[in-house]
Amino acid sequence: MLTYPDIDPVAISLGPLQVHWYGLMYVVGFVAAWWLGARRARRPGSGWTPDDVGDLIFYGALGVILGGRIGYTLFYGLDAFLADPLRILRLWEGGMSFHGGLLGVLAAMAWFARRTGRRFFTVTDFIAPLVPIGLGAGRLGNFINGELWGRVTDSPVGMVFPTGGPLPRHPSQLYEAFLEGLVLFAVLWWFSARPRPRMAVSALFLLGYGTFRFSVEFLREPDAHLGFVALGWMSMGQLLSVPLVLFGILLMILAYRGGRRGAAQTPEEKRAP
Repeated sequence: MLTYPDIDPVAISLGPLQVHWYGLMYVVGFVAAWWLGARRARRPGSGWTPDDVGDLIFYGALGVILGGRIGYTLFYGLDAFLADPLRILRLWEGGMSFHGGLLGVLAAMAWFARRTGRRFFTVTDFIAPLVPIGLGAGRLGNFINGELWGRVTDSPVGMVFPTGGPLPRHPSQLYEAFLEGLVLFAVLWWFSARPRPRMAVSALFLLGYGTFRFSVEFLREPDAHLGFVALGWMSMGQLLSVPLVLFGILLMILAYRGGRRGAAQTPEEKRAP
């Protein structure tokens, strides 16, 4: 059995000002996305500039924060929100939904695409490989907060979490950080390094994340106030991940059936609706 490190969730404390590790993980994700995006934009024929990337990350950050928080409220914490509406502002306490954040980012990307004259899937194909580092960092924030731990286990990797009772549990946050963060990033970065049909990179992101999240949920403790929400064994995370996998499959089929390359943009393509 491993020992939970029990890290102080507060990274920096200056009088009444407290900076939490969970919040810093979002900063890490946004900075990493900006750096990686600017690096990719400098490639010849990318159709992007570093300034474009800065604007894109700003829109994406708004989508993540607003969508993630609203999504969590609707999917996981509606009762808590109704009892304490200001809770929606306390991001450092956790409570962000990836699926809500994804919807928020998609809305932000649609807005960005419309403003810049790009095709929607050209934008999502560009940003998809930049997202996993932030996902992995967010799961590390969950781990430091001692939240969203896994199910009880007798395996050597089990940990006793301060809020998880006396029995060892899977450190499912670390599993997700590895799969949804490091592995998904490596796969998407490699896949997007060569020209692919438009929508293919976005499709692979949905397929990869949905598959990894659905799988890890078998080792993650379902939310206590929700339990299993379908078929007697399916958690909310799994239920919300099924459409991602199905939509990813559909997009991949459409992408390769159409066969249009989407890595580079001509001026005419930028003006296309």
